[in-house]
Amino acid sequence: MLRKTIILLLFLAITACGPGKKRRTYSKTRTVSVEGSTEDTSPKIEPKKENKKEGRKNVKANEIISTALSYSGTRYKYGGTTKKGMDCSGLVYVSLKENDIMFPRSSYQMALEGNKIRVNDVEKGDLLFFQTSKTGRRINHVGLVVDVDGDDIKFIHATTSRGVLVSSLREGYWNSAFVKAMRIL
Repeated sequence: MLRKTIILLLFLAITACGPGKKRRTYSKTRTVSVEGSTEDTSPKIEPKKENKKEGRKNVKANEIISTALSYSGTRYKYGGTTKKGMDCSGLVYVSLKENDIMFPRSSYQMALEGNKIRVNDVEKGDLLFFQTSKTGRRINHVGLVVDVDGDDIKFIHATTSRGVLVSSLREGYWNSAFVKAMRIL
């Protein structure tokens, strides 16, 4: 029985969120900036009117993203869901739960929810799923899209090496581990 427990714990540790090896394709320093508004003297163009449902969706997505960003810098802890430590699915789970959306707790179960979308159609609030284990064949990592600028998709997630941070899908490691995007809002 003890042997089975040890094997199960080893299996869970190996399939936890994040890469098994530290491969870095990005710089050590990562900053996220939000531009402040400045007075605009250009001619005003009336924005296209959104329907109410779209407007509510965008507000909800921004609230969820704001909650997730409040955990930036939190250290990684397998199974964690607090500021003391959290894993990737814990970050998404807590961000959704604090905004009254009940969702599964693990990344591979989250990947079964919502509607699959093409990466070109990704919007703020969508979820990105990854398979980071070379031996496992199921999804084991999730991130929440916080910004889309052309073909650059930024997502917040929790990594084993650097905790909760914002990364880009353009980064080699995350691009190669990417499996699918899902819309839940």
